[in-house]
Amino acid sequence: MELLGQARAHVDSGALFAELAGLVAYPTVSDAADGRAAIQAYFDEVLTPALTALGCEVTQHVNPDPAGGPFLVGVRLESAELPTLLCYGHADVVGEAGPWGEGRDPWTLTADGDRWYGRGTADNKGQHLINLTALRLVLAGRGRLGFNLKFLFETGEEIGSPGLAEFAAQEKELLAADVLIASDGPRLDAATPTLFLGARGGIRIGLDVDLHPGGHHSGNWGGVLRNPATTLAGAIASLVDGHGRVQVPELLPPELPRSVREALAHVVVPEPDDTWGDPRLTPAERLYGWNTLEVLSLAAADVDRPVNAIPGRARAVLQLRYVAGTDVGRIAPVLREHLAARGFPMVSVTTEAGFRASRTPVGNPWVSWARTALNEVADRPVALLPNFGGGLPNHVFTDVLGLATLWLPHSYPGCNQHAPDEHLLAPVAREGLVLATALFDALGSAPPAHQKNPSGWSE
Repeated sequence: MELLGQARAHVDSGALFAELAGLVAYPTVSDAADGRAAIQAYFDEVLTPALTALGCEVTQHVNPDPAGGPFLVGVRLESAELPTLLCYGHADVVGEAGPWGEGRDPWTLTADGDRWYGRGTADNKGQHLINLTALRLVLAGRGRLGFNLKFLFETGEEIGSPGLAEFAAQEKELLAADVLIASDGPRLDAATPTLFLGARGGIRIGLDVDLHPGGHHSGNWGGVLRNPATTLAGAIASLVDGHGRVQVPELLPPELPRSVREALAHVVVPEPDDTWGDPRLTPAERLYGWNTLEVLSLAAADVDRPVNAIPGRARAVLQLRYVAGTDVGRIAPVLREHLAARGFPMVSVTTEAGFRASRTPVGNPWVSWARTALNEVADRPVALLPNFGGGLPNHVFTDVLGLATLWLPHSYPGCNQHAPDEHLLAPVAREGLVLATALFDALGSAPPAHQKNPSGWSE
């Protein structure tokens, strides 16, 4: 327990806060020209020294996709007989979405009670700093890690990870490992240590009803001219009803696996709306085990200054959040066929895919190993989620590299990531460092048998 005491002391002494302040100071916005320069400096001045201090050989790689930034890889090989761990983090952050409270500067780490405010504190600098620190503590305490380490940093996660899958495919030997352990996204809630195994995918769906060159007087034309806004409302209702229930079977997964249902049986979702979504499913099953279709935006004419006219055009953007096992290969034609069959052939459909859904099977031996190691040091049960609700490039590690994936998040749902006043909770950071240190120490002491192909294990 001496090692875990050192982890707690590292946070309590202010050392982790001081280190994080240095990371937050780099405005590494991936879709800004100045941000690209900051990313390079972050690689050179922060991450390369951190990986070198872990005994890694560090290399930087050009992204095969010009839309994305470079990759950084650190490799420490102790023995071919030992398991190999791949860690992951992303150096980029989002740009500013508005002013921060109390006049805070997003690039200056500030503390207010248990909240550490700054851009990237939760997504993802604070999270990968905790893992780097845990690795450093294990190495210092043991004199060796007891496993081989590979650490991959990308610089475009906030813009969809362009080039990451291609890079992983090109560099399979460089990134070859037995398991991925990484941190991103939120835990179930601030009080619940969480392990999740993958991510839901996301597809944006654009619906456009462009019928007339302009508005037409609602008195002179009402009743004889099709209204694009009314048409769009009806079209959306045929896809997802007014209670959030998906109406198109092809947009749903074929089943909810029993192992997923069992894993979610004791997961409590804070403050769910029990009148929303499929009533046959629990809130946890709806959020982590099923698909949802959400309306993100809806527009026709000027809602703030309406006039007595039938609008000429109405548009909406929806999003399908889907779990692994869903067939999304024909989403656009399926929707067109569905809408035409219900009298809405005038509604045009476009789709834009984001991260793909993927997850490591609950029955994979790495999962039980990690749960055991974490539960031994946590003072309450660690929640297991087959996947979290949002999107991550998890499919790169499961589908391209063939790894079991274990995500140990060091943030919580109320962290304001991507928004003003993003923050890391000090108690979550403290517990996160203890859990990460314990997990890496367990990997060096008693790893499970090598399991290189999680797809071989059923749900």
